Amino acid sequence: MTGSIRLKRVKPAAKVGIIHIGPGAFFRAFNAVYTHEAMALAGGDWGILAVSLKSTKARDQLLPQGYMYTSVTRSQSGSRHDIIGAIVDVRAAPENPLSIVKAMADPAVKIVSMTITEKGYCHEPATGRLNLNHPDIQHDLAHLDTPKSAVGFIVAALSRRKDAGLSSFTVLSCDNLPSNGKLARSVVLEFARLISADLSDWIEENATFPATMVDRITPATTTEDIARLEAEAGYYDPACVVHEAFRQWVIEDDFVDGRPEWESVGAQMVDSVAAHETMKLRCLNGTHSTLAYLGYLAGFETIADCVANPDFAALCEKLWREEIMPTLQPPDGEDLDSYCARLLERYRDPTIRHLTWQIAMDGSQKLPQRILGTISDNLANGTIPRGLVLAVAAWMRYVGGADENGEPIDVRDPLADRLKQISDASIDKVSALLNIEEVFSRELADNPQFRDAVAAAYNSISENGTFDAVQSYVRA
Repeated sequence: MTGSIRLKRVKPAAKVGIIHIGPGAFFRAFNAVYTHEAMALAGGDWGILAVSLKSTKARDQLLPQGYMYTSVTRSQSGSRHDIIGAIVDVRAAPENPLSIVKAMADPAVKIVSMTITEKGYCHEPATGRLNLNHPDIQHDLAHLDTPKSAVGFIVAALSRRKDAGLSSFTVLSCDNLPSNGKLARSVVLEFARLISADLSDWIEENATFPATMVDRITPATTTEDIARLEAEAGYYDPACVVHEAFRQWVIEDDFVDGRPEWESVGAQMVDSVAAHETMKLRCLNGTHSTLAYLGYLAGFETIADCVANPDFAALCEKLWREEIMPTLQPPDGEDLDSYCARLLERYRDPTIRHLTWQIAMDGSQKLPQRILGTISDNLANGTIPRGLVLAVAAWMRYVGGADENGEPIDVRDPLADRLKQISDASIDKVSALLNIEEVFSRELADNPQFRDAVAAAYNSISENGTFDAVQSYVRA
């Protein structure tokens, strides 16, 4: 049966009302599912045109099956398969970037949303400013009609709307970043001002950039996942996505020209998402990255493998209790102890194979958002957060490109080559890596307590091994 795609659209697709940049697995397991369910329940022309900035993979997978695909929910109680039809078109931007700009400029498009990961914002994570040396930004400033970056596409489309006397659209960031709406607004306005002050002023007055908090663990789909779906459901779907049952979407309700009724299918529409966002970034993403670097070095393949080890489970619990929760203001309706207990249950689910290597990607972009802010808050409160410091040290060891057995690590990071060169060339690796201003703020890097603690943690990992370093922390 392999190769026999059976997914067929049984009714006309909705008209395009949303353009989404970044049609990866998370978007298909999350945004598209919520939108599909909202249209099924409440109606509306909220069909999604999904745009890939680099690869043709999503388009090539989805086109033969009418852009339909299977959302596979996995849990220890079994699997559920849902056919998702919210996507009505997929395009690879490099093939015809002008067509994407024109599509975004169509007044029928009310929302441009994004799941482009931290590096997609072409910014400097330590400062939040647009990286003017980024090659895509330099290209887009010179060739605005044929952009390469998400920022370039958004500004090019809004420029056309302004010139045509049309309304703006809402820019909806759905990435795991603190104040993701604020960041999207900042880089868009900074880029636009380099084009025209009038354009920047118009965007500032007419566009909105709601912040969001998104949460659903979604591992990369494997060939084994595709084969299992075929065995369970009787059809072949290479575009399927696999995810946990849990999901949470908190959205600031600030839209220029309407939106799907996402709240009818469980989204939380709020005035401010800040407390939810910080809770999730620090409690979930912070411990995920900690487990990714320490776990990978210790030989664990998945998050579930990590927390099956009592010391690594205790690592999470101690981080939450002593280093993360004290920095948080609990969101309305949330109990932090219960939230973290639920997180550990989710981590332990062996049916969700979330690879430590996958989570470890792009650490230079993730650390400032997930871990370093929490460290700074602890230091400001007079506490040295030795568990989170241990995570930073593990990242430093990881980007050196070799594990504890001397085996090479496939480090995927925008700064991978530079990190490897610094690690290889430096006697004092910790000091050299702390001097990377794209990652560490000067204030944090110059803090003597932080520097000494990272150096001690790095030496502990290097001399005694990751397991011993984790045990020393949890049993102290």
